[in-house]
Amino acid sequence: MIALGDVVIIGGGCYGTFYTGQLEIARARGAVSYRSLIVVDHNPQCQAAALPPDAARTLLVSDWSAFLDGWFDRAERDHDGLSDMIVPSPMMPHLMAEWLARQVPRYWSKRTGELVPADGALGTPYDRLHGDGVRYVSFADWLCPVHCIEPLRCPIIKAPRTWEMGDAVAAWTSARGAAGPALFTCRHVVHGVGMYPVARAFEGLDLLTTIAERPEGGELVIGSVSACHGAVAVLRVAPRPVLVAGTPAHR
Repeated sequence: MIALGDVVIIGGGCYGTFYTGQLEIARARGAVSYRSLIVVDHNPQCQAAALPPDAARTLLVSDWSAFLDGWFDRAERDHDGLSDMIVPSPMMPHLMAEWLARQVPRYWSKRTGELVPADGALGTPYDRLHGDGVRYVSFADWLCPVHCIEPLRCPIIKAPRTWEMGDAVAAWTSARGAAGPALFTCRHVVHGVGMYPVARAFEGLDLLTTIAERPEGGELVIGSVSACHGAVAVLRVAPRPVLVAGTPAHR
């Protein structure tokens, strides 16, 4: 049996409801255990709200970013040796890049943190820079099966999967001369549900610390990826401009 701590599902729509049902089936069959299951959605009438009651499940009505700001507490997570997990939605924004960007003013008052366009192609078959500055990439130039667990043998090409998105993002990061990457890699755990440990957030914060404490700052590449697909962002940290008395900005 796989033993987990608190499991957070981002979104209570069709994907989140499916993941919830799969985890509860897996628990009933003895494939997984968890301390609690938390479904986070801003809509109290989301699809997951109609699920039959379960004592281990909570529907938390909250903005995703606000929830993560309060829940990502290093002292509170994984306190009993069980790994707390995040189940991301394939349709969510790049929440982890946004979370790391918000940590800059929280911890470093003399630094600015800005998400800048992730310029430069990775070279994957699908590679697009979105209007939000995030680069969305995929090794698939076909339609993947819904809820594919990305096995070692690709079910579409019926051949071994020879690619790994984390490696591609690492190579892109090195070529850019940036720090990182801070990777939030979603892997299949049980019954078709992929997730990543909350520990990845704190590892990303540690990488951010090395940049924020450099006099000149720098860039950190942040990737929310699976084996085949990914969203790549660049967080630029720089010294906060010193305001001089008498300037318009100072006044």
